[in-house]
Amino acid sequence: MYLIGEALVGKEPEIAHVDLVIGTKDGPVGQAFANNIGNYSAGHTPLLAVVRPNLAAKPYTLVIPKVTVQDISDAAKIFGPAQAGVGKAVVDAVEEGVIPKDVLDDWVILCSVFVHPDAKDYRKIYQYNYGATKLAIKRALTKYPSLEKIMFDKDRATHPIMGFRIPRLWMPPYLQIALDIPDLERTKRIITEVPKSDRVIFEAGTPLIKKYGASVIQELRDVAKNVFIVADLKTLDVGQVEVDLAFDETADAVVASGLASLQTLDNFIYETKRLGIYAYVDMMDVSSPVKVLESLKELPDVIILHRGIDAERGSKTRWDLIKEIKTKFKDAKLLVAVAGGIEPSNVTNALKAGADILIVGRYITQSKDIEHSAEEFLTQIGLDMDLFRIHTE
Repeated sequence: MYLIGEALVGKEPEIAHVDLVIGTKDGPVGQAFANNIGNYSAGHTPLLAVVRPNLAAKPYTLVIPKVTVQDISDAAKIFGPAQAGVGKAVVDAVEEGVIPKDVLDDWVILCSVFVHPDAKDYRKIYQYNYGATKLAIKRALTKYPSLEKIMFDKDRATHPIMGFRIPRLWMPPYLQIALDIPDLERTKRIITEVPKSDRVIFEAGTPLIKKYGASVIQELRDVAKNVFIVADLKTLDVGQVEVDLAFDETADAVVASGLASLQTLDNFIYETKRLGIYAYVDMMDVSSPVKVLESLKELPDVIILHRGIDAERGSKTRWDLIKEIKTKFKDAKLLVAVAGGIEPSNVTNALKAGADILIVGRYITQSKDIEHSAEEFLTQIGLDMDLFRIHTE
């Protein structure tokens, strides 16, 4: 038997991060405990958690430093407040009934702790490691997190040390703004004037990429932090190569043309799945998008029903095609985007027809009031997904 817990508590530089494993002495955790207690590798000497010197906590707990101990100052932080915080957390967990008293002599705990070399405040080191250990124990014993919790948070969460979020398209509809103007400075100004919303996607348009190369994605990323960015490469050949180009520049998604050969599209989709970014397939000028989708080895993440700029005046948007596609591939997580002639006046029709993403270019990017023009769409799409989220950790 063994259980696993983890917790991050506090603020830098005294921030505490604890990973722990709880198990029986006669199992794999007990074996690891015995092996580690005699492991005196340089800078990572394990030590028993104690309430005070000569009074070890029970269940016996081995504190394993994550950061190399460089000098006596680092050693004092580990052998002082961190060790005491872990030990006190263990015995308090017993007193409060989190750890059953009848297992004190049967269980052992391996507790890996992080103490930053720049940490100075002993009170905070103690308090944060006490809190992190206690929380990790509770989580281990309650088998936290549940699958439901993981699924709920996976596309919402921001790692506090990483400092940025990797957005995913988990709750449509979205407004995708096509940045097609081949002027980088103007494009950056447009981005800064678009209202901040987690329903906004930015598209590095084909003209922009053709002028500046794929590296322009990284430049947009410097302005559009925490925003989903699509690289509209309209790939027609060498699908894997072009996916790699977009991925290396931190694109969240890349677009291939539905006119490409099936082999190219299969390679393109395979590579996006391998790298963990989204595959868009633009069905502009494709006579039968459904037939193309049926012929693929694996479906893309998003398809675009697209009327090109040159064709907008002479054709109508086929809202019925959205329903046909969603009915045909109802068991797939396939998002449908619509592009070409999308304006505030037809947003309702698009959403009722089942559109997940509204792709808008000139109406916003060539507007004299970019913020207002974007708001015309966002007010119809809906509020930010996390606007009313309550912290429940």
